[in-house]
Amino acid sequence: MDQLDFSLSKGDRIGLVAPNGSGKTTLLHAIMGLIKVSSGTIQIFGQERRHENDFTEVRRRIGLLFQDADDQLFSPTVIEDVAFGPLNLGKTKQEALDISRQTLDFLGLSGFEDRITYKLSGGEKRLVSLATVLAMQPEVLLLDEPSNALDSAMKSRLIRILQKLDLTTILISHEFDLLSRTTDQFYTMENGKIFKDEHEHVHTHQHAHYIGKQPHKHL
Repeated sequence: MDQLDFSLSKGDRIGLVAPNGSGKTTLLHAIMGLIKVSSGTIQIFGQERRHENDFTEVRRRIGLLFQDADDQLFSPTVIEDVAFGPLNLGKTKQEALDISRQTLDFLGLSGFEDRITYKLSGGEKRLVSLATVLAMQPEVLLLDEPSNALDSAMKSRLIRILQKLDLTTILISHEFDLLSRTTDQFYTMENGKIFKDEHEHVHTHQHAHYIGKQPHKHL
């Protein structure tokens, strides 16, 4: 990132779309303190964050959904993965289990508690990854390409979920339909710098499928 100037206020729902390698993921990782910045300052929740200990509070209050679900899931079963965060926040075992089950229910994943994590489909892994983040009850949500490798039905389901969430959000995606339905303003990045994209973009969709002549809708 190069002299990047960016601020996020409570209630913002920001979509970030830019070419690969422009610094989108780096921005999210810098916010979480997963990488160190070589110059400039990072101020989060009214305090400057420089050292590892400075980001302990940040990681309690901000949830990051990684681009690859396999980077987020590591426990044998779904319930263990989802309960891990609440337990680390000091919740009792029963509290963590209650929060985890409520979160899974919100995401339409009731009954997944004892499923083996590595045996889940790609879409199921993505939703369980989101559950691990939401179970920590964050104030801010950072989403890195959440619709990666999802089919159209699962993307529509994800959009409905994100529309229900009342969280300050930064959402990275290349999919304008997803961004337009889940965020309020667009930013773009180029050469490590960020810009607000206030232009109206008209784009067309080209596709083909074997569904006959019957009328149908695209979500």
